[in-house]
Amino acid sequence: MKDSDNFFDKVYKVTRLIPYGRVTTYGAIATYLGAAKSARMVGWAMNKAHNLEDVPAHRVVNRKGLLTGKHHFDGTNLMQQLLENEGIVVIDNQIQNLEKVLWLPIDKL
Repeated sequence: MKDSDNFFDKVYKVTRLIPYGRVTTYGAIATYLGAAKSARMVGWAMNKAHNLEDVPAHRVVNRKGLLTGKHHFDGTNLMQQLLENEGIVVIDNQIQNLEKVLWLPIDKL
């Protein structure tokens, strides 16, 4: 990544790399970007990403697998529907078997 990219742009670049059928966490992206204590800023970036069709923001969840960003999507259950369309099981707004679908950029990039 270029040093000239702002933090949100860096978040979007990592988010675009999350494989289909996998998720990552706000904290995992922040850690990968060298800003481990900036998970909340990653969340703010995801909130602003709803206009960016090429950023799969639905694949970013909190560290427990909760769909904490779901209220930023159009429709009541759009985030869950998008994840379920990729084969991810969601019950009560929480991803089931998170460890099996979790993608950590620090390990993969």
